[in-house]
Amino acid sequence: MSEGPSGVLEAPAHRRHTLGDRQGGSGPTMIVMTGLHGNEPAGGRAARRVLARLEREGLEINGRFVVLAGNLRALAAGIRFLDCDLNRQWTQERVAELQNQALNDAEATEQRELLAAIREVANQSTGPVYFLDLHTTSAVGPPFVTVGDTLRNREFARSFPLPLIFGLEEQVDGALLEYLNNFGLITLGAEAGQHDCDRSVDRLEALMWLALRSAGLLAPDAVEGRVYAGVLREASRGVPRVIEVRYRHAIDDQDGFEMLPGFHNFAPVEKGQVVARDRNGPIHARESGLILLPLYQGKGEDGFFIARPLRTFWLYLSAFLRRFRIGAFLHWLPGVHCSRDQRLELTIDTRIARWYPLEVFHLFGYRKRRRTGDTLIVTRRAFDSNEPETTRL
Repeated sequence: MSEGPSGVLEAPAHRRHTLGDRQGGSGPTMIVMTGLHGNEPAGGRAARRVLARLEREGLEINGRFVVLAGNLRALAAGIRFLDCDLNRQWTQERVAELQNQALNDAEATEQRELLAAIREVANQSTGPVYFLDLHTTSAVGPPFVTVGDTLRNREFARSFPLPLIFGLEEQVDGALLEYLNNFGLITLGAEAGQHDCDRSVDRLEALMWLALRSAGLLAPDAVEGRVYAGVLREASRGVPRVIEVRYRHAIDDQDGFEMLPGFHNFAPVEKGQVVARDRNGPIHARESGLILLPLYQGKGEDGFFIARPLRTFWLYLSAFLRRFRIGAFLHWLPGVHCSRDQRLELTIDTRIARWYPLEVFHLFGYRKRRRTGDTLIVTRRAFDSNEPETTRL
């Protein structure tokens, strides 16, 4: 608490983002982010339902359950963001500038307060910290969940009968979940359907109840798990269970990007098919696959993504290879070298290692990549199967 001009104690500014904070017992911590984009109110509506029922029925929480509202000014205006996308600003460089008070764009205050709110809760935790980021889309389509590729995230994602998307966070820079994952939080993103659809609210509510049960904050018999699982299972019927993002079409305000009508999440496309237009003419699909997150709103940096189904065999193989730490020998391959952080980063000379498909490195969790000339640098996350001794942001 701080003292205001009149001498009255005032709550820290970041507390205005807290929709609810329930505690009890010594279990894990779960933080739920809603409304990180201002045109996505469904998460906040669903969270208020959950908080109201917890209060009304006196359901006991074993741990701590915190719900945050994200971009408050954008939510009030009903637009995705004011100056910049708040879910693309979580790079180490941007966060350092925030802490030095060097930024003054419209989202800087929101981000600074959210960081303080997340840090306060996470740093007070005494066990695992789960973080859910709730979203909706401008296009219709079934719900799905996304994870950064760690074994801990995968295990949590199995709690939900929804399509599981890999590779989405790795296609963009500055995503909040990516930032938090690197501190050892167990993270999961959810896309529930179209922005203003009541069913999106129902799905996000169902997901939160299942998350609370799975993480151990609620007793298994506290809520109707089978009913909520049925809501999600029915909504995603017919969609492949595991999907990997392979391409992102990045855009900016000057492109004049316009998605052709009729696409929805998981709509099939063929290589060469015209899917959108911009100031340079038609945009063709780079490869065959499934459309994800086609942009049908005024603001955004992602025109669309293309993904493909992934056989679950590769997930089992990947888990086996990681648990037995086979990745420690990857630098023995010709053209592959340990980089500055031998545990997390590899440098690949593509002139020598051109025969190794990138999917080989995906098996070991090396998904984030950057290229400089003939050099490809791939990185993986620090907390794959092990959790940090303490969570400190």
